[in-house]
Amino acid sequence: MDIVIIGGGLAGLALALALRRTALNIALIEGRAPQVDSGEADWDARIYAISPINTRFLDQLGIWSQLDPTRLCPVKGMDVQGDAGGRLAFSAYDSGVSELACIVESSAMQRQLWQAAQNQDNLTLLCPAQPQALALEERQARLTLVDGRELQASLIVAADGADSWTRNAAGIDVKFKPYEQMGVVANFVAHCTHRGHRQIARQWFGRHGILAWLPLPENRISMVWSTPSDHARELLSLAASQPTEFCRRVAAAGDFCMGDLTLLTAPQAFPLRLMRAPHSVKPRLALIGDAAHTIHPLSGHGVNLGFQDAQTLAKVLSDNPIYADCGNFLRLRMYERARKAEVVALQTMTDGLYRLFQPSAAPLSFLRNLGLNFTDRAPVLKDALVRYALAS
Repeated sequence: MDIVIIGGGLAGLALALALRRTALNIALIEGRAPQVDSGEADWDARIYAISPINTRFLDQLGIWSQLDPTRLCPVKGMDVQGDAGGRLAFSAYDSGVSELACIVESSAMQRQLWQAAQNQDNLTLLCPAQPQALALEERQARLTLVDGRELQASLIVAADGADSWTRNAAGIDVKFKPYEQMGVVANFVAHCTHRGHRQIARQWFGRHGILAWLPLPENRISMVWSTPSDHARELLSLAASQPTEFCRRVAAAGDFCMGDLTLLTAPQAFPLRLMRAPHSVKPRLALIGDAAHTIHPLSGHGVNLGFQDAQTLAKVLSDNPIYADCGNFLRLRMYERARKAEVVALQTMTDGLYRLFQPSAAPLSFLRNLGLNFTDRAPVLKDALVRYALAS
């Protein structure tokens, strides 16, 4: 075996498919059997804003064209509002691009990636399967599964999430910084009487955290509310006991700019935390996706970073001569160096914005809102921000 990928999420599957035209022999281990039925009657509460560079990547994998176009929504603009009059607006038209991102359901991408993986000649799917022991040796890696099977490979790729078993088994210590917030996600139907969301993503920085409304097809929106944990639990309890009042609370937080809201999917919540790894590679091991880094969701770039990890690592491995050792540390360092700058920059930016708009930073209110307004009136700076986002 050349490569064993541990984790069948979006990043792990994308890496496997990106290596489909190579001579590499690949195995992918996933603990849960994949859901491959259509399941499209209900909307997924977990959605992502996929950047243009990653829509092209997924298109190269043969995935993008298989997604149902009636479930996709392009983002044509973004409207960011501060907590004291600051405002920053981005427009795809003003930046000379067709769209800033595209909103996609997580389950839809997962489903298409799994279906493609099942037909890949150089890929063996071990699912369900659980790893039990890992040994990284000089010439190979040995992975023992719970059922007793042992796999030998030149390279192990950890794609098993922020609490990665693989990363821990390899002895890589990471630093977690809890944000003491939860991300509350839900979808709604908006009963606005005017032009609807106009494919504009909206974000508010306020005393209850950071509220984002992302456009879905027709007059639907998806919410991500990054809010203190106590408030998140209050919202979940309210949604369970008084869904109408929950919808009113969400609509009010967005200044009723989309009118009244009706719940489309039950809200879910997940804890938010920053995770930094000192290294994303070591001999015979590479980390990708959330196993390598996590960031605050206010930028919407978490899954985009994971896809770019997969694309970059796949290119490094594909450029290997056929006789080369794909677990060679010096070659893996090429992947690490290629990804480090973008990951560190986005982690630093999102963490800084989170801190800047905390209620405890109230004395900075004037400056932070002034900064939003200044950026909004600086076309060159706005265009640079858009270009960076498009390429991430």
